[in-house]
Amino acid sequence: MRDFRSVLNIIGLLLCIEALAMLIPMMVDLLYQKPDWEKFFFSSIITFFIGLVLYFSFKKEKILIKVRQAFVLTIFSWIIIAVFASLPFVFSSANLNYTDAFFESISGITTTGATVINNLDDLNEGILIWRSLLQWFGGIGIIVLAMAILPTLQIGGMQLLHMEQDDPYEKTLPKINHFIIEIFSLYLGLTIFCALLYYFFGMSEFDAILHSMTTISTGGFSSHNSSFGFFDSSSIETISIIFMIVGSLPFVVYLKFMHGERSSIIKDDQIKLFTLITILLIGLTTLWLQKNSLHEDFLHSLRLSAFNITSILTGTGYTSTDYNTWGSFGLVIMIIIMFIGGCAGSTTGGIKIFRLQLLFRGTITQIKKLTQPHGVFLTSFNGRSVTDDTFNSIMGFFFMYILIFIFASIALSFFNIDFLTSFSAAASAISNVGPGLGTTIGPASNYSLLPDGAKWILSLTMLVGRLELFTFLVLLSVGFWKK
Repeated sequence: MRDFRSVLNIIGLLLCIEALAMLIPMMVDLLYQKPDWEKFFFSSIITFFIGLVLYFSFKKEKILIKVRQAFVLTIFSWIIIAVFASLPFVFSSANLNYTDAFFESISGITTTGATVINNLDDLNEGILIWRSLLQWFGGIGIIVLAMAILPTLQIGGMQLLHMEQDDPYEKTLPKINHFIIEIFSLYLGLTIFCALLYYFFGMSEFDAILHSMTTISTGGFSSHNSSFGFFDSSSIETISIIFMIVGSLPFVVYLKFMHGERSSIIKDDQIKLFTLITILLIGLTTLWLQKNSLHEDFLHSLRLSAFNITSILTGTGYTSTDYNTWGSFGLVIMIIIMFIGGCAGSTTGGIKIFRLQLLFRGTITQIKKLTQPHGVFLTSFNGRSVTDDTFNSIMGFFFMYILIFIFASIALSFFNIDFLTSFSAAASAISNVGPGLGTTIGPASNYSLLPDGAKWILSLTMLVGRLELFTFLVLLSVGFWKK
């Protein structure tokens, strides 16, 4: 067996940090004089004790993380953090059983936003803040994972992001610690700015803080059952659209911009296609709503389509209306864009824009080779040639993505769940979107009515989708565990 002492040592440290994070909702409940503060304190003590034991029991003079250790650390850190993050949901006034608590926890940390809680408007402030904190930390976690770990592990074409960090970017940020500090500072700054705008345009202080964390992380947890329909404000929805898009763009591009590369944002291939797709989908949906007289006012149709299309495309999962009533076109559009997601190196889930770009460009290249056998054609991304190994990695990712989605849909159907619910729940989980389609898990309801077995399947699917599939699947390989 491999030496995983360093992995357990780091997980212990992460649990200690998680325990300290639990003190934030504890302080909020103390401020609002809610009895749940004791439950958060108790959960924090348990988590901190276990973390401390792991940290000191497996402490080494020199921490060395190789490729195999990186795979194990990535998977088990997310699982164990979710396990302990579920404790407040069990002990607090939310009063969830462990299945529901783990589902809510993994949905938060993977920034999926699917919920099993029916009475959000009545929950204590501490548990609401805890849900938002999970998504906020999950958002920064996936950025660091995508930019610092997955490129090295050569997963699903993410090595292309490593190419982008090379000349000249690595000269600007030579150490990964410096990189993480800059990403965290930017992430925190955007969150604060978003919260100030929410507050200025009508949200309460509490709602502004809570929703800013789940907007920039493209998580989608809200403090209200009706999500953004509760506020019914075009100004607040516009702010949310802007910051959902900000969260779905590659954060490394922002850092390049801050370091003097002013044209990096407008030159990035992902951003160009993402912008085009967003505008096109909003335009088509607005025309559909007008054509079918679902909303007579053009500006109202534009407002509804812009907010809800952006929310689902970016994997945020906020809603301002029940788009189940939009008819066949609306349902088809929503199920398709669940799979797309935003850009690589952002907080979003889904297949990612850059993979779809390269699959399309690779297909065009193959067609050219068929018509001109002696020609030399290269597939490029952001001005760089894409190797066959990278393209094959993306093809493998796409195949496994669809295969896991199919398996998840079939598994859910074994619980006598109808087709639309099974199909959309699997799509939403693997793409980390949140709401599904239909009356059971649609934007007007939640996942509370699903059987416990279905919730565990969806919890696993959320985790696999968030960690880019192969990070998880490689642990199932017999060869991985051999010396």
